[in-house]
Amino acid sequence: MSDETDKDATDQEALAAEWGTGDDAEDRGRSTGRDLDQDEIDGLIGAGGDGEGVERRGLLSLVNRRGVTYERLPMLEVVLDRLERMLTTSARHFTAENVDVGLETIGAQRFGDYLDSVPLPAMISVFRAVEWDDFGLVAVDGPLIYAIVDVLLGGRRGAGGSRVEGRPYTTIETALIERLVRLLLRDLAQAFTPVAPVEFRFERMETNPRFAAITRPNNACVVFRLRLEMERRGGCVTFVLPYATLEPARDRLLQGFMGEKFGR
Repeated sequence: MSDETDKDATDQEALAAEWGTGDDAEDRGRSTGRDLDQDEIDGLIGAGGDGEGVERRGLLSLVNRRGVTYERLPMLEVVLDRLERMLTTSARHFTAENVDVGLETIGAQRFGDYLDSVPLPAMISVFRAVEWDDFGLVAVDGPLIYAIVDVLLGGRRGAGGSRVEGRPYTTIETALIERLVRLLLRDLAQAFTPVAPVEFRFERMETNPRFAAITRPNNACVVFRLRLEMERRGGCVTFVLPYATLEPARDRLLQGFMGEKFGR
């Protein structure tokens, strides 16, 4: 019993000594500490230099990052491959022209950054993913708008659409592009069918990006752009799907390619 008592006393003394050493070290740290000067503070937060060309480092580089690290969705690439082929056929029937469709880019972007990049005047269609109870955007650029209008109104084969800069789009132009957008949404829904059946329902057309806000500016979105070419004339259509919109289908989109039926 006496040995145990002596052992406990020794342990307590060792523990007390250890705490005492820690306190001494902390006191020494405080006594040798010094205030940072302004240059060192600027270096930590990345605020050094007044020129726009100075590379930002430290905290400011994190706060001002415009890129988005996004989750790769393998099955979405399969869906877009289906969309390319389906839209090639649909667009040929729609325009009675030879139409080549190709996927130009796919990536992630903050929604606010995307809206800031939309050229004006623009035609931006808001659509609802009915089963997912959320929204997406389809934006048709100026060259494609005028090319489609020119083709549907009987313009000469191979001639470029006549664009008048600085004027809003007419009611006829808007109606024709709405027909194109409905076709795009129908094909996109069919492309999604083997993965996650969904209906994309046209809601409205906007010409000002500010009125096409469907999510918060900082929210990440999948943005992919298709190019439609009709004998030396054409342009691009851009789809914007917030990650929140794709969330109900996320598990399916994360899967790898599982069979040929998805590619047909």
